[in-house]
Amino acid sequence: QVQLVESGGGSVQAGGSLRLSCAYSGYTVSTYSMAWFRQAPGKEREGVAAINSDGSTTYADSVKGRFTISKDNAKNTLYLQMNSLKSEDTAMYYCTAAPVSVSPPPLYEPFFGDWGQGTQVTVSS
Repeated sequence: QVQLVESGGGSVQAGGSLRLSCAYSGYTVSTYSMAWFRQAPGKEREGVAAINSDGSTTYADSVKGRFTISKDNAKNTLYLQMNSLKSEDTAMYYCTAAPVSVSPPPLYEPFFGDWGQGTQVTVSS
């Protein structure tokens, strides 16, 4: 059974940094794609960053140059390093995965089928 568990969210002032983690388990395929999405109150969920099995990445324009997605296969953990945070980054952040790897990895929600419970990020200005 696939499990995705996010952690690392919290409250930070604008300009600060946070690192989100997503511990994953239950995958039996050797190739898969993973991503971070976020949803702010009253808004639709949007893709933030994605990574595939060979390390290729995709970023939303709003976070390019500020956020970095990475994964540690030995630890079965996905990360999202968030720097220069802005108030508009405030949202619930979700880890997601799909048992297929494509290049470039998409930020297309229907592509992904497994989701974590989310971790809240609040940025105050």
